[in-house]
Amino acid sequence: MIIQALNDHYKQLKDNPQEDIPALGFSREKVQFEFILNPQGQLLQVNDLRDENRASKLVIVPEAVKRSVNIAANFLCDNTGYVLGRDSEDKEKEVKDPSRGKKTFKEFKYLHHKIGDNIEDIGMKAVLSFIDSWNPNNLETSMCWSIWKELASSKIVFRLDNERRYIHERPTVKEAWLDYYKSKDSEIKAFCLVTGKKISIARLHNSIKGVKNSQLTGADIISCNLPAFCSYAKEQSYNAPISEEAMFNYTTLLNYFLRKESRQKVQIGDATTVFWAEGETPIIGFLKDILDPREISPDVTGLRLFLEAVRDGRKPELSGTENLKFYILGLSPNAKRLSVRFWHVSTVDDISRKIGQHFSDLSIKRDFEDKQPEYPGIWQLLHVTAVQGKKDNISPVLAGSVMRSILTGAVYPRALLTATLERIRAEQDVGYLRACLIKAYLLRRSRIHKNKTKEVGMVLDKEKLDNGYLLGRLFAVLEKAQKDAIPGANTTIKDRFYGSASATPSVVFPQLMRLAQHHIQKSSFGTYLDKMIEEIICNLKIFPSHLSLEKQGMFALGYYHQKQELYKKTEKTEKKEEE
Repeated sequence: MIIQALNDHYKQLKDNPQEDIPALGFSREKVQFEFILNPQGQLLQVNDLRDENRASKLVIVPEAVKRSVNIAANFLCDNTGYVLGRDSEDKEKEVKDPSRGKKTFKEFKYLHHKIGDNIEDIGMKAVLSFIDSWNPNNLETSMCWSIWKELASSKIVFRLDNERRYIHERPTVKEAWLDYYKSKDSEIKAFCLVTGKKISIARLHNSIKGVKNSQLTGADIISCNLPAFCSYAKEQSYNAPISEEAMFNYTTLLNYFLRKESRQKVQIGDATTVFWAEGETPIIGFLKDILDPREISPDVTGLRLFLEAVRDGRKPELSGTENLKFYILGLSPNAKRLSVRFWHVSTVDDISRKIGQHFSDLSIKRDFEDKQPEYPGIWQLLHVTAVQGKKDNISPVLAGSVMRSILTGAVYPRALLTATLERIRAEQDVGYLRACLIKAYLLRRSRIHKNKTKEVGMVLDKEKLDNGYLLGRLFAVLEKAQKDAIPGANTTIKDRFYGSASATPSVVFPQLMRLAQHHIQKSSFGTYLDKMIEEIICNLKIFPSHLSLEKQGMFALGYYHQKQELYKKTEKTEKKEEE
Protein backbone atom coordinates (compact mmCIF):
# COMPACT_ATOMS: atom_id res chain seq x y z
CA MET A 1 0.00 0.00 0.00
CA ILE A 2 2.76 2.49 0.95
CA ILE A 3 4.96 1.67 -2.04
CA GLN A 4 1.94 1.69 -4.36
CA ALA A 5 1.00 5.21 -3.20
CA LEU A 6 4.59 6.46 -3.59
CA ASN A 7 4.89 4.88 -7.03
CA ASP A 8 1.65 6.49 -8.24
CA HIS A 9 2.61 9.91 -6.89
CA TYR A 10 6.03 9.78 -8.54
CA LYS A 11 4.32 9.27 -11.90
CA GLN A 12 2.23 12.40 -11.24
CA LEU A 13 5.27 14.53 -10.38
CA LYS A 14 7.89 13.35 -12.86
CA ASP A 15 6.51 15.44 -15.75
CA ASN A 16 5.78 18.51 -13.61
CA PRO A 17 8.33 21.22 -14.55
CA GLN A 18 7.85 22.88 -11.13
CA GLU A 19 9.11 19.75 -9.35
CA ASP A 20 12.85 19.13 -9.68
CA ILE A 21 12.58 15.36 -9.30
CA PRO A 22 15.05 12.93 -10.93
CA ALA A 23 13.84 10.92 -13.91
CA LEU A 24 14.35 7.18 -14.31
CA GLY A 25 18.06 6.35 -14.25
CA PHE A 26 19.12 9.47 -12.34
CA SER A 27 19.46 10.42 -8.68
CA ARG A 28 20.08 13.52 -6.60
CA GLU A 29 23.57 13.42 -5.03
CA LYS A 30 25.70 15.73 -2.92
CA VAL A 31 28.57 17.05 -5.05
CA GLN A 32 31.47 19.13 -3.79
CA PHE A 33 33.68 19.92 -6.87
CA GLU A 34 33.54 20.19 -10.65
CA PHE A 35 36.34 19.58 -13.16
CA ILE A 36 36.41 22.01 -16.10
CA LEU A 37 37.79 20.32 -19.23
CA ASN A 38 38.64 21.60 -22.67
CA PRO A 39 37.58 19.51 -25.74
CA GLN A 40 40.99 17.80 -25.72
CA GLY A 41 40.41 16.50 -22.15
CA GLN A 42 42.87 18.81 -20.38
CA LEU A 43 41.93 19.82 -16.83
CA LEU A 44 41.67 23.62 -16.90
CA GLN A 45 40.14 24.37 -13.51
CA VAL A 46 38.76 22.78 -10.32
CA ASN A 47 35.72 24.66 -8.94
CA ASP A 48 34.34 24.33 -5.42
CA LEU A 49 30.54 23.91 -5.61
CA ARG A 50 29.91 24.18 -1.87
CA ASP A 51 28.13 27.22 -0.45
CA GLU A 52 29.40 29.67 2.18
CA ASN A 53 28.45 27.20 4.92
CA ARG A 54 30.45 24.48 3.15
CA ALA A 55 27.27 22.55 2.38
CA SER A 56 27.44 20.36 -0.72
CA LYS A 57 25.49 21.17 -3.86
CA LEU A 58 22.65 18.79 -4.74
CA VAL A 59 22.95 17.76 -8.37
CA ILE A 60 20.84 15.35 -10.43
CA VAL A 61 23.37 12.88 -11.85
CA PRO A 62 23.31 9.38 -13.41
CA GLU A 63 21.99 7.07 -10.70
CA ALA A 64 24.66 6.03 -8.20
CA VAL A 65 25.33 2.36 -7.65
CA LYS A 66 24.76 0.77 -4.25
CA ARG A 67 28.07 -0.32 -2.76
CA SER A 68 29.61 -1.04 0.63
CA VAL A 69 33.08 -2.57 0.23
CA ASN A 70 32.62 -3.77 -3.34
CA ILE A 71 34.24 -1.92 -6.24
CA ALA A 72 31.63 -0.41 -8.57
CA ALA A 73 32.02 2.87 -10.46
CA ASN A 74 29.44 5.58 -11.08
CA PHE A 75 29.00 7.31 -14.42
CA LEU A 76 30.32 10.90 -14.69
CA CYS A 77 29.95 11.57 -10.95
CA ASP A 78 32.07 9.82 -8.35
CA ASN A 79 34.57 10.43 -5.57
CA THR A 80 38.30 10.98 -6.04
CA GLY A 81 39.04 7.35 -5.27
CA TYR A 82 37.42 6.43 -8.59
CA VAL A 83 37.95 9.60 -10.68
CA LEU A 84 41.63 10.08 -9.74
CA GLY A 85 42.53 6.71 -8.30
CA ARG A 86 43.58 8.37 -5.06
CA ASP A 87 41.78 8.99 -1.81
CA SER A 88 42.88 10.85 1.31
CA GLU A 89 46.23 9.73 2.69
CA ASP A 90 44.65 8.69 6.00
CA LYS A 91 42.20 6.39 4.25
CA GLU A 92 44.93 4.84 2.10
CA LYS A 93 46.77 3.79 5.26
CA GLU A 94 43.62 2.18 6.64
CA VAL A 95 42.71 0.29 3.47
CA LYS A 96 43.82 -3.33 3.74
CA ASP A 97 44.42 -3.56 -0.02
CA PRO A 98 47.07 -0.93 -0.94
CA SER A 99 46.25 -1.37 -4.63
CA ARG A 100 42.57 -0.45 -4.16
CA GLY A 101 43.08 2.99 -5.72
CA LYS A 102 44.37 1.42 -8.93
CA LYS A 103 41.43 -0.98 -9.01
CA THR A 104 38.80 1.72 -8.50
CA PHE A 105 40.33 3.96 -11.18
CA LYS A 106 40.53 1.02 -13.58
CA GLU A 107 36.83 0.26 -12.97
CA PHE A 108 35.93 3.94 -13.52
CA LYS A 109 37.90 3.97 -16.79
CA TYR A 110 36.34 0.71 -17.98
CA LEU A 111 32.77 1.88 -17.35
CA HIS A 112 33.22 5.16 -19.22
CA HIS A 113 34.80 3.51 -22.25
CA LYS A 114 32.06 0.89 -22.28
CA ILE A 115 29.34 3.57 -22.41
CA GLY A 116 31.13 6.37 -24.26
CA ASP A 117 33.22 4.70 -26.96
CA ASN A 118 30.32 4.32 -29.36
CA ILE A 119 28.84 7.82 -29.16
CA GLU A 120 29.82 11.00 -30.94
CA ASP A 121 29.80 13.72 -28.31
CA ILE A 122 32.49 16.31 -27.68
CA GLY A 123 31.86 16.26 -23.93
CA MET A 124 32.12 12.49 -23.63
CA LYS A 125 35.27 12.44 -25.73
CA ALA A 126 36.80 15.09 -23.43
CA VAL A 127 36.11 12.94 -20.36
CA LEU A 128 37.58 9.83 -22.03
CA SER A 129 40.69 11.79 -23.05
CA PHE A 130 41.09 13.06 -19.49
CA ILE A 131 40.77 9.54 -18.04
CA ASP A 132 43.20 8.06 -20.60
CA SER A 133 45.82 10.72 -19.90
CA TRP A 134 45.48 10.67 -16.11
CA ASN A 135 48.01 8.79 -14.00
CA PRO A 136 47.19 8.48 -10.28
CA ASN A 137 50.91 8.57 -9.50
CA ASN A 138 51.14 12.10 -10.94
CA LEU A 139 48.68 13.61 -8.49
CA GLU A 140 51.40 15.57 -6.65
CA THR A 141 52.36 17.44 -9.84
CA SER A 142 48.80 18.27 -10.93
CA MET A 143 46.67 21.29 -10.05
CA CYS A 144 44.60 19.02 -7.78
CA TRP A 145 47.46 18.75 -5.29
CA SER A 146 47.24 22.39 -4.13
CA ILE A 147 43.71 21.78 -2.81
CA TRP A 148 44.08 18.08 -2.06
CA LYS A 149 43.04 18.39 1.60
CA GLU A 150 39.71 19.84 0.45
CA LEU A 151 39.35 17.73 -2.68
CA ALA A 152 40.20 14.28 -1.30
CA SER A 153 37.19 11.93 -0.97
CA SER A 154 34.86 14.57 -2.51
CA LYS A 155 32.41 13.83 -5.30
CA ILE A 156 33.24 15.30 -8.70
CA VAL A 157 31.25 16.13 -11.83
CA PHE A 158 32.56 17.24 -15.25
CA ARG A 159 31.82 20.31 -17.34
CA LEU A 160 33.18 21.59 -20.65
CA ASP A 161 34.80 25.00 -20.67
CA ASN A 162 32.38 27.83 -21.59
CA GLU A 163 29.32 25.60 -21.04
CA ARG A 164 26.83 25.92 -18.19
CA ARG A 165 25.45 22.38 -18.25
CA TYR A 166 27.37 19.37 -16.99
CA ILE A 167 28.59 16.76 -19.42
CA HIS A 168 26.16 14.17 -18.05
CA GLU A 169 23.31 16.56 -19.00
CA ARG A 170 24.21 16.57 -22.72
CA PRO A 171 21.39 14.80 -24.69
CA THR A 172 23.61 12.24 -26.44
CA VAL A 173 25.35 11.32 -23.19
CA LYS A 174 22.02 10.99 -21.34
CA GLU A 175 20.66 8.72 -24.08
CA ALA A 176 23.76 6.49 -23.97
CA TRP A 177 23.55 6.26 -20.17
CA LEU A 178 19.85 5.29 -20.23
CA ASP A 179 20.52 2.55 -22.81
CA TYR A 180 23.20 1.14 -20.53
CA TYR A 181 21.00 1.58 -17.42
CA LYS A 182 18.10 -0.35 -18.92
CA SER A 183 20.41 -3.11 -20.12
CA LYS A 184 21.27 -3.88 -16.49
CA ASP A 185 17.71 -4.99 -15.61
CA SER A 186 17.55 -8.12 -13.53
CA GLU A 187 17.16 -11.44 -15.34
CA ILE A 188 14.82 -12.63 -12.60
CA LYS A 189 11.23 -12.10 -13.67
CA ALA A 190 8.19 -12.37 -11.41
CA PHE A 191 4.86 -10.70 -10.75
CA CYS A 192 5.52 -7.24 -9.32
CA LEU A 193 3.59 -6.57 -6.10
CA VAL A 194 3.03 -2.96 -7.19
CA THR A 195 2.12 -3.17 -10.89
CA GLY A 196 0.84 -6.76 -11.02
CA LYS A 197 2.89 -7.36 -14.18
CA LYS A 198 5.44 -10.11 -14.77
CA ILE A 199 8.59 -8.09 -15.16
CA SER A 200 12.26 -7.81 -14.12
CA ILE A 201 12.51 -7.69 -10.33
CA ALA A 202 14.95 -5.44 -8.46
CA ARG A 203 17.61 -7.43 -6.60
CA LEU A 204 18.61 -4.49 -4.34
CA HIS A 205 16.58 -1.40 -3.49
CA ASN A 206 18.06 2.08 -3.47
CA SER A 207 18.85 3.48 -0.03
CA ILE A 208 16.61 6.07 1.61
CA LYS A 209 18.55 9.08 2.89
CA GLY A 210 17.40 11.87 5.17
CA VAL A 211 15.71 9.93 7.98
CA LYS A 212 17.03 11.38 11.24
CA ASN A 213 19.53 9.17 13.14
CA SER A 214 19.71 6.62 10.33
CA GLN A 215 23.04 5.80 8.67
CA LEU A 216 24.54 8.57 6.54
CA THR A 217 24.84 6.21 3.58
CA GLY A 218 21.10 5.58 3.78
CA ALA A 219 18.81 2.81 5.00
CA ASP A 220 16.32 0.43 3.42
CA ILE A 221 12.62 -0.19 3.82
CA ILE A 222 12.90 -3.52 2.00
CA SER A 223 16.00 -5.60 2.68
CA CYS A 224 16.53 -9.34 3.15
CA ASN A 225 20.27 -9.77 3.73
CA LEU A 226 20.22 -12.76 6.09
CA PRO A 227 18.86 -16.31 5.64
CA ALA A 228 16.39 -15.77 8.50
CA PHE A 229 14.59 -13.11 6.44
CA CYS A 230 14.28 -15.27 3.32
CA SER A 231 11.82 -17.94 2.25
CA TYR A 232 11.24 -20.40 -0.60
CA ALA A 233 14.97 -20.32 -1.47
CA LYS A 234 14.70 -16.70 -2.61
CA GLU A 235 17.50 -14.24 -1.88
CA GLN A 236 17.68 -10.54 -1.04
CA SER A 237 14.75 -8.42 -2.28
CA TYR A 238 13.35 -11.20 -4.45
CA ASN A 239 11.41 -12.13 -1.28
CA ALA A 240 9.35 -8.97 -1.86
CA PRO A 241 9.17 -8.83 -5.67
CA ILE A 242 9.04 -5.24 -6.91
CA SER A 243 9.98 -4.22 -10.42
CA GLU A 244 13.08 -2.17 -11.20
CA GLU A 245 10.94 0.79 -12.29
CA ALA A 246 8.60 0.71 -9.25
CA MET A 247 11.64 0.40 -6.97
CA PHE A 248 13.22 3.44 -8.59
CA ASN A 249 9.97 5.41 -8.40
CA TYR A 250 9.24 4.91 -4.70
CA THR A 251 12.85 5.35 -3.50
CA THR A 252 13.35 8.47 -5.65
CA LEU A 253 10.15 10.08 -4.38
CA LEU A 254 10.97 9.32 -0.73
CA ASN A 255 14.45 10.79 -1.12
CA TYR A 256 12.88 13.82 -2.80
CA PHE A 257 10.52 14.33 0.15
CA LEU A 258 13.37 13.83 2.64
CA ARG A 259 15.78 16.35 1.13
CA LYS A 260 16.98 19.08 3.49
CA GLU A 261 14.89 21.94 2.08
CA SER A 262 11.70 19.89 1.74
CA ARG A 263 8.45 21.45 2.96
CA GLN A 264 6.81 18.02 3.00
CA LYS A 265 8.65 16.51 5.94
CA VAL A 266 8.58 17.12 9.67
CA GLN A 267 10.24 15.51 12.69
CA ILE A 268 7.89 14.01 15.30
CA GLY A 269 9.84 12.32 18.10
CA ASP A 270 12.11 9.78 16.43
CA ALA A 271 9.85 9.57 13.37
CA THR A 272 10.77 11.54 10.26
CA THR A 273 7.34 12.16 8.76
CA VAL A 274 6.52 12.91 5.12
CA PHE A 275 3.13 13.80 3.67
CA TRP A 276 1.61 14.33 0.24
CA ALA A 277 -1.71 14.55 -1.57
CA GLU A 278 -2.93 13.21 -4.90
CA GLY A 279 -2.86 16.74 -6.32
CA GLU A 280 -2.00 20.31 -5.39
CA THR A 281 -3.77 21.60 -2.27
CA PRO A 282 -3.15 24.53 0.11
CA ILE A 283 -2.85 22.23 3.12
CA ILE A 284 0.50 20.90 1.84
CA GLY A 285 1.98 24.37 2.31
CA PHE A 286 0.56 24.67 5.84
CA LEU A 287 1.03 21.22 7.36
CA LYS A 288 4.75 21.54 8.18
CA ASP A 289 4.10 24.77 10.10
CA ILE A 290 1.08 23.21 11.81
CA LEU A 291 2.87 20.10 13.03
CA ASP A 292 6.25 21.69 13.75
CA PRO A 293 6.08 25.51 13.82
CA ARG A 294 9.79 26.06 14.46
CA GLU A 295 10.32 27.34 10.92
CA ILE A 296 7.27 29.37 9.98
CA SER A 297 6.77 29.93 6.26
CA PRO A 298 6.34 33.46 4.85
CA ASP A 299 2.58 32.91 4.43
CA VAL A 300 1.72 33.56 8.10
CA THR A 301 -1.60 35.23 7.30
CA GLY A 302 -2.85 32.30 5.22
CA LEU A 303 -1.72 29.85 7.89
CA ARG A 304 -3.54 31.73 10.66
CA LEU A 305 -6.76 31.99 8.65
CA PHE A 306 -6.62 28.25 7.95
CA LEU A 307 -5.98 27.37 11.61
CA GLU A 308 -8.68 29.69 12.91
CA ALA A 309 -11.19 28.18 10.49
CA VAL A 310 -10.44 24.54 11.27
CA ARG A 311 -10.27 25.16 15.04
CA ASP A 312 -13.61 26.98 15.11
CA GLY A 313 -15.31 24.29 13.02
CA ARG A 314 -15.63 26.46 9.90
CA LYS A 315 -14.76 25.16 6.46
CA PRO A 316 -11.31 26.45 5.39
CA GLU A 317 -10.58 27.61 1.86
CA LEU A 318 -9.19 24.51 0.13
CA SER A 319 -9.81 25.53 -3.49
CA GLY A 320 -12.00 22.53 -4.28
CA THR A 321 -9.36 19.97 -3.24
CA GLU A 322 -11.35 18.57 -0.28
CA ASN A 323 -11.82 15.10 -1.78
CA LEU A 324 -8.20 14.51 -2.76
CA LYS A 325 -6.54 11.58 -1.00
CA PHE A 326 -3.97 12.58 1.61
CA TYR A 327 -1.09 10.39 2.84
CA ILE A 328 1.13 10.64 5.93
CA LEU A 329 4.10 8.32 6.47
CA GLY A 330 6.31 8.21 9.58
CA LEU A 331 9.72 6.49 9.32
CA SER A 332 12.12 5.76 12.18
CA PRO A 333 15.66 4.31 12.04
CA ASN A 334 16.34 0.69 12.91
CA ALA A 335 20.04 -0.10 12.28
CA LYS A 336 20.46 -0.39 8.48
CA ARG A 337 16.70 -0.51 7.98
CA LEU A 338 13.76 1.83 8.37
CA SER A 339 10.68 1.04 10.43
CA VAL A 340 7.25 2.38 9.50
CA ARG A 341 6.20 4.20 12.69
CA PHE A 342 2.78 5.13 11.28
CA TRP A 343 0.94 5.21 7.96
CA HIS A 344 -2.31 7.09 7.50
CA VAL A 345 -4.52 7.50 4.43
CA SER A 346 -7.25 10.12 4.51
CA THR A 347 -8.68 12.98 2.47
CA VAL A 348 -7.76 16.66 2.53
CA ASP A 349 -11.15 17.51 4.06
CA ASP A 350 -10.90 14.81 6.74
CA ILE A 351 -7.34 15.69 7.72
CA SER A 352 -8.31 19.38 7.97
CA ARG A 353 -11.22 18.55 10.29
CA LYS A 354 -9.06 16.28 12.45
CA ILE A 355 -6.40 18.99 12.82
CA GLY A 356 -9.12 21.49 13.68
CA GLN A 357 -10.53 19.16 16.34
CA HIS A 358 -7.03 18.72 17.79
CA PHE A 359 -6.47 22.47 18.21
CA SER A 360 -9.99 22.96 19.52
CA ASP A 361 -9.36 20.31 22.19
CA LEU A 362 -6.04 21.93 23.10
CA SER A 363 -7.45 25.45 23.31
CA ILE A 364 -7.12 26.98 26.80
CA LYS A 365 -6.58 30.46 28.26
CA ARG A 366 -2.92 31.45 27.95
CA ASP A 367 -0.82 32.94 30.75
CA PHE A 368 1.05 35.26 28.37
CA GLU A 369 -0.71 35.72 25.05
CA ASP A 370 2.22 37.48 23.42
CA LYS A 371 4.75 34.78 24.34
CA GLN A 372 2.90 31.48 24.22
CA PRO A 373 1.79 29.78 20.96
CA GLU A 374 -1.91 29.77 20.26
CA TYR A 375 -1.45 26.74 18.00
CA PRO A 376 1.35 24.67 19.57
CA GLY A 377 3.01 22.09 17.34
CA ILE A 378 3.43 18.44 18.26
CA TRP A 379 7.13 18.97 18.88
CA GLN A 380 6.44 21.74 21.41
CA LEU A 381 3.83 19.61 23.19
CA LEU A 382 6.03 16.53 23.39
CA HIS A 383 8.92 18.56 24.81
CA VAL A 384 7.00 19.30 28.01
CA THR A 385 6.44 15.57 28.60
CA ALA A 386 10.17 14.76 28.43
CA VAL A 387 12.68 14.69 31.30
CA GLN A 388 14.51 18.05 31.40
CA GLY A 389 12.60 19.00 28.24
CA LYS A 390 15.24 17.29 26.08
CA LYS A 391 14.23 15.97 22.68
CA ASP A 392 16.29 12.79 23.22
CA ASN A 393 14.06 11.94 26.20
CA ILE A 394 10.82 12.07 24.20
CA SER A 395 9.30 8.61 24.04
CA PRO A 396 9.18 7.52 20.36
CA VAL A 397 6.20 5.27 21.09
CA LEU A 398 4.34 8.18 22.69
CA ALA A 399 5.13 10.49 19.76
CA GLY A 400 3.75 7.94 17.28
CA SER A 401 0.62 7.35 19.39
CA VAL A 402 -0.10 11.08 19.72
CA MET A 403 0.30 11.58 15.99
CA ARG A 404 -2.08 8.70 15.33
CA SER A 405 -4.67 10.18 17.70
CA ILE A 406 -4.49 13.56 15.94
CA LEU A 407 -4.91 12.02 12.50
CA THR A 408 -7.74 9.63 13.42
CA GLY A 409 -9.56 11.67 16.09
CA ALA A 410 -9.14 8.83 18.61
CA VAL A 411 -8.56 9.32 22.34
CA TYR A 412 -5.04 10.51 23.12
CA PRO A 413 -2.92 7.76 24.67
CA ARG A 414 -3.11 7.43 28.45
CA ALA A 415 0.69 7.51 28.46
CA LEU A 416 0.41 11.18 27.41
CA LEU A 417 -1.46 12.04 30.61
CA THR A 418 0.92 9.91 32.70
CA ALA A 419 4.03 11.56 31.25
CA THR A 420 2.57 15.06 31.66
CA LEU A 421 1.58 14.52 35.30
CA GLU A 422 4.97 12.99 36.09
CA ARG A 423 6.73 16.11 34.80
CA ILE A 424 4.34 18.37 36.75
CA ARG A 425 5.08 16.51 39.98
CA ALA A 426 8.83 16.52 39.28
CA GLU A 427 8.99 20.24 38.41
CA GLN A 428 5.98 21.56 40.40
CA ASP A 429 4.89 23.46 37.31
CA VAL A 430 1.64 22.99 35.43
CA GLY A 431 2.26 25.59 32.73
CA TYR A 432 0.29 26.47 29.62
CA LEU A 433 1.37 23.59 27.33
CA ARG A 434 0.89 20.94 30.00
CA ALA A 435 -2.55 22.34 30.78
CA CYS A 436 -3.33 22.12 27.04
CA LEU A 437 -2.39 18.45 26.95
CA ILE A 438 -4.37 17.54 30.06
CA LYS A 439 -7.45 19.43 28.88
CA ALA A 440 -7.27 17.82 25.42
CA TYR A 441 -6.88 14.33 26.88
CA LEU A 442 -9.78 14.69 29.33
CA LEU A 443 -12.05 16.46 26.85
CA ARG A 444 -11.56 13.88 24.11
CA ARG A 445 -11.95 11.02 26.60
CA SER A 446 -15.22 12.47 27.92
CA ARG A 447 -16.49 12.98 24.37
CA ILE A 448 -15.65 9.43 23.30
CA HIS A 449 -17.32 8.02 26.43
CA LYS A 450 -20.20 10.53 26.17
CA ASN A 451 -19.68 11.78 29.71
CA LYS A 452 -20.40 15.51 29.74
CA THR A 453 -19.71 15.83 33.49
CA LYS A 454 -16.01 15.24 32.74
CA GLU A 455 -15.76 17.94 30.06
CA VAL A 456 -13.50 20.91 30.78
CA GLY A 457 -13.46 24.36 29.24
CA MET A 458 -10.92 27.03 28.37
CA VAL A 459 -11.34 29.09 31.56
CA LEU A 460 -12.38 28.67 35.19
CA ASP A 461 -15.70 26.88 35.66
CA LYS A 462 -17.15 27.63 39.12
CA GLU A 463 -20.07 25.29 38.46
CA LYS A 464 -17.89 22.21 38.02
CA LEU A 465 -18.24 19.96 41.07
CA ASP A 466 -15.58 17.38 40.20
CA ASN A 467 -13.53 16.61 43.34
CA GLY A 468 -10.19 16.75 41.52
CA TYR A 469 -11.03 20.09 39.90
CA LEU A 470 -12.25 21.59 43.21
CA LEU A 471 -9.15 20.42 45.07
CA GLY A 472 -6.92 21.98 42.40
CA ARG A 473 -8.79 25.26 42.75
CA LEU A 474 -8.49 25.11 46.54
CA PHE A 475 -4.75 24.45 46.34
CA ALA A 476 -4.30 27.52 44.12
CA VAL A 477 -6.20 29.73 46.60
CA LEU A 478 -4.17 28.42 49.54
CA GLU A 479 -0.96 29.12 47.64
CA LYS A 480 -2.14 32.69 46.89
CA ALA A 481 -2.90 33.26 50.58
CA GLN A 482 0.63 32.16 51.50
CA LYS A 483 2.24 34.38 48.84
CA ASP A 484 0.26 37.41 50.06
CA ALA A 485 1.17 36.72 53.67
CA ILE A 486 4.88 36.03 52.99
CA PRO A 487 5.92 38.10 49.95
CA GLY A 488 9.16 36.97 48.33
CA ALA A 489 9.18 33.53 49.99
CA ASN A 490 11.75 31.20 48.42
CA THR A 491 9.40 28.22 48.49
CA THR A 492 5.63 27.91 48.56
CA ILE A 493 3.24 25.09 49.34
CA LYS A 494 3.35 24.24 45.63
CA ASP A 495 7.07 23.45 45.84
CA ARG A 496 6.63 21.27 48.92
CA PHE A 497 3.19 19.71 48.67
CA TYR A 498 1.92 19.74 45.06
CA GLY A 499 2.72 16.07 44.36
CA SER A 500 1.14 14.68 47.52
CA ALA A 501 -1.81 17.11 47.42
CA SER A 502 -2.73 15.98 43.90
CA ALA A 503 -2.32 12.25 44.68
CA THR A 504 -3.32 11.83 48.37
CA PRO A 505 -5.39 14.90 49.39
CA SER A 506 -6.50 13.55 52.80
CA VAL A 507 -2.87 13.45 53.97
CA VAL A 508 -1.97 17.02 53.02
CA PHE A 509 -5.03 19.28 52.91
CA PRO A 510 -5.92 19.27 56.66
CA GLN A 511 -2.43 20.61 57.39
CA LEU A 512 -2.68 23.18 54.58
CA MET A 513 -6.06 24.40 55.84
CA ARG A 514 -4.60 25.05 59.32
CA LEU A 515 -1.70 26.99 57.78
CA ALA A 516 -4.12 28.96 55.63
CA GLN A 517 -5.82 30.56 58.66
CA HIS A 518 -2.53 32.19 59.66
CA HIS A 519 -1.82 33.30 56.09
CA ILE A 520 -5.30 34.79 55.59
CA GLN A 521 -4.93 36.97 58.70
CA LYS A 522 -1.78 38.53 57.20
CA SER A 523 -3.01 38.74 53.58
CA SER A 524 -4.18 42.04 52.06
CA PHE A 525 -7.03 40.14 50.36
CA GLY A 526 -7.71 37.84 53.33
CA THR A 527 -11.48 38.36 53.39
CA TYR A 528 -11.82 37.72 49.66
CA LEU A 529 -9.67 34.57 49.83
CA ASP A 530 -11.44 33.28 52.93
CA LYS A 531 -14.78 33.60 51.18
CA MET A 532 -13.44 31.79 48.12
CA ILE A 533 -12.09 28.92 50.26
CA GLU A 534 -15.49 28.63 51.92
CA GLU A 535 -17.28 28.44 48.55
CA ILE A 536 -14.99 25.65 47.35
CA ILE A 537 -15.13 23.69 50.64
CA CYS A 538 -18.95 23.77 50.58
CA ASN A 539 -18.86 21.59 47.45
CA LEU A 540 -16.30 19.18 48.90
CA LYS A 541 -17.77 16.55 51.19
CA ILE A 542 -14.44 14.98 52.18
CA PHE A 543 -10.79 15.05 51.25
CA PRO A 544 -10.36 11.80 49.26
CA SER A 545 -7.64 9.38 50.36
CA HIS A 546 -6.29 9.25 46.81
CA LEU A 547 -7.05 10.55 43.31
CA SER A 548 -7.00 8.50 40.11
CA LEU A 549 -4.83 9.57 37.18
CA GLU A 550 -7.76 11.34 35.49
CA LYS A 551 -8.66 13.09 38.76
CA GLN A 552 -5.06 14.24 39.08
CA GLY A 553 -5.44 15.72 35.60
CA MET A 554 -8.57 17.55 36.76
CA PHE A 555 -6.59 18.75 39.82
CA ALA A 556 -3.92 20.25 37.54
CA LEU A 557 -6.58 21.99 35.40
CA GLY A 558 -8.44 23.33 38.45
CA TYR A 559 -5.17 24.67 39.81
CA TYR A 560 -4.26 26.26 36.45
CA HIS A 561 -7.69 27.84 35.88
CA GLN A 562 -8.00 29.17 39.44
CA LYS A 563 -4.49 30.61 39.42
CA GLN A 564 -5.24 32.52 36.21
CA GLU A 565 -8.46 33.88 37.73
CA LEU A 566 -6.76 34.92 40.98
CA TYR A 567 -4.00 36.87 39.28
CA LYS A 568 -6.48 38.48 36.93
CA LYS A 569 -8.50 39.64 39.98
CA THR A 570 -5.32 40.84 41.70
CA GLU A 571 -4.31 42.93 38.68
CA LYS A 572 -7.79 44.53 38.53
CA THR A 573 -7.79 45.29 42.29
CA GLU A 574 -4.32 46.84 42.18
CA LYS A 575 -5.35 49.00 39.23
CA LYS A 576 -8.42 50.28 41.15
CA GLU A 577 -6.28 51.10 44.19
CA GLU A 578 -3.86 53.07 42.00
CA GLU A 579 -6.74 55.03 40.45
